[in-house]
Amino acid sequence: MKLPELKIGEHTIKVPIVLGAMGVGVTRSGLASAVTTSGGLGVISGVNLGFNDPDFYTNRLEANLRALKREINLAKDMTKGGLIGVNFMVAMNNYKEHVAVAVKEGIDFIISGAGLPTELPGLVKGSKTKIIPIVSSVKAAQLISKMWDRNHQTAPDAVVIEGIKAGGHLGFSKEDLLEGNFNPKEVIQGVKAALETYEIKYDKKIPVIFAGGIFDGKDIAEAISYGADAVQMATRFVATEECDAHINFKNAYVDADITDAQIIISPVGMPGRALNNPLIDNLSKGIRPKIERCVNCLSTCNPKTTPYCISQALVASVQGDVETGLIFAGENVFKVTEITTVSHLMETLVSEAEQHLID
Repeated sequence: MKLPELKIGEHTIKVPIVLGAMGVGVTRSGLASAVTTSGGLGVISGVNLGFNDPDFYTNRLEANLRALKREINLAKDMTKGGLIGVNFMVAMNNYKEHVAVAVKEGIDFIISGAGLPTELPGLVKGSKTKIIPIVSSVKAAQLISKMWDRNHQTAPDAVVIEGIKAGGHLGFSKEDLLEGNFNPKEVIQGVKAALETYEIKYDKKIPVIFAGGIFDGKDIAEAISYGADAVQMATRFVATEECDAHINFKNAYVDADITDAQIIISPVGMPGRALNNPLIDNLSKGIRPKIERCVNCLSTCNPKTTPYCISQALVASVQGDVETGLIFAGENVFKVTEITTVSHLMETLVSEAEQHLID
C-alpha cells in the first residue's frame, strides 16, 4: 500500500514524515531543507539559533532573531520555496518576538510545545502560517483546542502527539516515563475523537502527527494503522550527512548502546531523555557544572538554583563537546548504526513503510 500524503490546509506534503526539531542548532536549514527536498516537511529548531553569532552573549535576542531570519531564508532558498516549519518552545523567553519574525519571513508552519501555546493563534493572526501544538495526552489536546476556540475562534491546523519514547523534553511525569504508562493507539484515537468537534465547527481536517520512538518504516506503518495521518521523526535524522550538528554529536548516536538513553530533569521544568555522558553522570551525583554565562533563555529557569545551564550544555554538544554537553536523543537511539544521507534514509523509510501498510 502506498503511503498517504499529508495535507495541512492548502499544503500537501508528499511523504508523511515531519522532521522533529532538535535544539540548540541540531536542526537548522541544512537538515530541514534536505528533508523537505526529499518529500517530507523540514522543521528548524528556533531555540537560541544565534549561538554562533559573535554577539550572542551580549545581545542574545538580536542575535537569535537575526539567525532565525537567516535560517528560514536559507532553507527557503535551498528548497526553492518549499514548505518549511519552525519549532518554538513555549518556555523560551521572547517567544512572541520569535513568532513575529518567523511569520514576517513567511514560515509555513509553527510547531510549538514545552508548555501549552495558548497565545499562538493571536500571534499569527492575519498570516498564512499554520499552527501546530504538541501534546502528550488526550486531555492536553482537548484543553488547547477548547482554549483556542474560546479565545481565538480557531482550531489547530494539525496536532503533534509526542509519545513516551521521544528525546528531548517530554510532557510526562518521570514515573510515567520509567513505567512506560502510554498507549499510542489509545492516545491517537482519543485525540482524533477530541478534534472532531472542531473539525466540524471550522470545516477543516485536523491531521494528527505521531512522534516518539518512530525509527523505521514498520513504526510508521503502525502509527498510520492506529489512525495517525503522519509521523514526526528526530533521532533517526541526526546520523545523516546533512544534519547541522558536529560530527562528534552524530557519532555519539552511532556509538550509543541500549542503556545510554537516560531520563533527566531539565531546567525547563520537564523530564527529558538524553545520552549518558560525564555531564549526566556528574548531575546524578549532585555535581553542578559551573554556569559560564547566563543568556536568560528560559522563563522557567533561575540561574541561582538551576542544576545546570541547558543553553550552555546544548551549545557545547552541537559544537562537538560531547563530554560536558547535553545530547538529547530518543529511546531508540541505540538502533542507529551508521551515518547516511537524508535522501537515502527517506527512500528506505518509504519503502519499508509501504511493505508493512495494509489496505
